[in-house]
Amino acid sequence: MKAEYLVNSSTYPVWLEKFIDIYQKLETSNLHLLKELYGQSVVFIDPIHQLNGIDELQQYFEQLYSNIQSCTFKIDEVFFQEPYAAVYWTMQYIHPKLNGGNLVTVHGHSKLKGHTDKVIYHRDYLDLGSMIYEQIPLLKNIIRWLKFRLNP
Repeated sequence: MKAEYLVNSSTYPVWLEKFIDIYQKLETSNLHLLKELYGQSVVFIDPIHQLNGIDELQQYFEQLYSNIQSCTFKIDEVFFQEPYAAVYWTMQYIHPKLNGGNLVTVHGHSKLKGHTDKVIYHRDYLDLGSMIYEQIPLLKNIIRWLKFRLNP
């Protein structure tokens, strides 16, 4: 089966179309959409957590979104080969305690597996340093120094 590379494609299965649509409009007021997207026993993995089940995932997102002022995702590119997809995205968020309360931009991608109309596996790959650590003044300076020392 040939892989698909377009962001907007009518050939995507329902679960992938829902993922693209929901993540580009996800915010604090509509986190209930996660239950429309993910299966009951979804496995969600990011650089800090592994969550099992929609209830754990819903709680995680509610906690995550309660600490930020805004968070948006732009889907940049999609690679699809049934039953998997790789979705490349740009996330922009504002957290009052990170980066002086200014906008932070993070690039990453998600490996997804779907079944019928639900995502059943979601693993995020992103640079946790650029997302969090480099946004804290003291750690930012240490990380810059380390990067300088590692790149002669």
